[in-house]
Amino acid sequence: MADQPWWRGAVIYQVYIRSFFDSNGDGQGDLPGVAAKLDYIASLGVDCIWLSPIHPSPNRDWGYDIADYDGVQPDYGTVADLEAVIAGAHNRGLKVILDEVLCHTSDEHAWFRESLDPRSDKADWYVWADPKDDGNAPNNWLSVFGGPAWSYKPQRRKHYHHKFLRQQPKLNWRNDAAREAALKVLDFWLEKGVDGFRLDVANAYLHDDTLADNPAIPADARTAHHWSDAGAMQRRLHDSNLPENIHMLDIIRRRVDAFENRFVFGEFSEEPSISGAYATSSEGLHAGYTFNMLLAKVRSPRFIHQNIQTLAAHPDHWPCVSFSNHDVPRTVTRFAAPHNRSAVAKLMFAILATLRGTVLMYQGEELGLHDADLRREQLRDPVGDLYYPDNKGRDGCRTPMPWNEGQNHGFSTGSPWLPAAPEHDGLSVATQAADPASALAFAKSLLALRKAEPALVCGQIELIETNDSVLAFVRREGDQAISCVFNMADEAVTLTTPVLCGGETLLTNGQVALGASNITLGSLSLRLSRIG
Repeated sequence: MADQPWWRGAVIYQVYIRSFFDSNGDGQGDLPGVAAKLDYIASLGVDCIWLSPIHPSPNRDWGYDIADYDGVQPDYGTVADLEAVIAGAHNRGLKVILDEVLCHTSDEHAWFRESLDPRSDKADWYVWADPKDDGNAPNNWLSVFGGPAWSYKPQRRKHYHHKFLRQQPKLNWRNDAAREAALKVLDFWLEKGVDGFRLDVANAYLHDDTLADNPAIPADARTAHHWSDAGAMQRRLHDSNLPENIHMLDIIRRRVDAFENRFVFGEFSEEPSISGAYATSSEGLHAGYTFNMLLAKVRSPRFIHQNIQTLAAHPDHWPCVSFSNHDVPRTVTRFAAPHNRSAVAKLMFAILATLRGTVLMYQGEELGLHDADLRREQLRDPVGDLYYPDNKGRDGCRTPMPWNEGQNHGFSTGSPWLPAAPEHDGLSVATQAADPASALAFAKSLLALRKAEPALVCGQIELIETNDSVLAFVRREGDQAISCVFNMADEAVTLTTPVLCGGETLLTNGQVALGASNITLGSLSLRLSRIG
């Protein structure tokens, strides 16, 4: 593995800063809070920290609407505080990557304010278009959050495009100067020592400059979108997801590659097969992730099989794998019932940590946290504001990290921006650290095993056919092979698959019994074994 870049097979821990740890009692997590918890993060056995957007923002979309790429959100601290986090992480052998949002900005960004003047040299830095003759939007593009993806500005007598909220105008990456300004953002932070970037909506840098309508999805083929029904009504083939988007990804990756030993990966939320999600690191980003597994709701091997098979069709692409992040309900919420949350948390974390790819884990995933159930007046997410009560938005997975069983679960001495979840009583770091059977203890032991076994870090993956309730595969690197078998059902199962029965047991959880030629796995149990 010595000749592999550090990010291949790395485990990346996503820190949603606002909810991680508040150092000064103002109710907002901050960068000094992250610095204070670096020992904890390092103790997990992860390789890298992914920080949610750090830049100044009016928080219409909680940091994903950036008003100044060169600064740090005052709620979080200062540039010096960020530099302290980077230094502290590096001293502990951890990398640090930033979450950069380069497809759009806040409407409060200076670039957009200048773009409102048609005489400005930034007039074409955003996607502007004339209204139709009747004054309606230029075409049928829909916002991900619902409604037209265009807003009218009287100053220019034009509409500007926004893929998300109207306060998030789309940067025009077809404009050379705008694109270069965005790329210089990467240079600026790489020079300060960050180890790379996670790129928001990496499928959406380019739009069709003829403004062609998106094709409608036939009514009988529509499925529910994870935030609203808007995205299920049309294929997003012209507002984003253009095949030439891959060229933009290549430009970004080459810019990052100009700095030694850095990493850039992207989020691909739509049309991954054509937008660059599966590109190789010689033609696109170093890696990427899709929502194929993030949106799955049925605890079954099927969705994991499908993802492995999809990736197998792109053997030269290096994937990121993830079950949870700040945009989707937590893994335990999607796959567990109240009576089996701990067992499901351990099972799903074990699956995640043994899949091929760079692992993305979300803060609290190591604790087996589930979503909080918030009241209407407690919601802060614009999705919840738009669609309550049918959809409460993303706040349920963003509540404060539970550090102890005290006030606000030890997150803050003040009033938290989101309430500490009573659902997390008994699941705090302090409680689980004292319990050798906890989800936290299991996660640490599993990550230690992963790091010790080259086959689990960079090995190939081979699916093994079993039955509808068991996920099984072999990870293979050179002469080493590790068998991984997981019973995802609520009842025991016996298998006679030879490759799963033998070998040296490395890790089990739940009831596992080995016979002369079979293996019996209890409900939600697993076995990892060395077979070569």
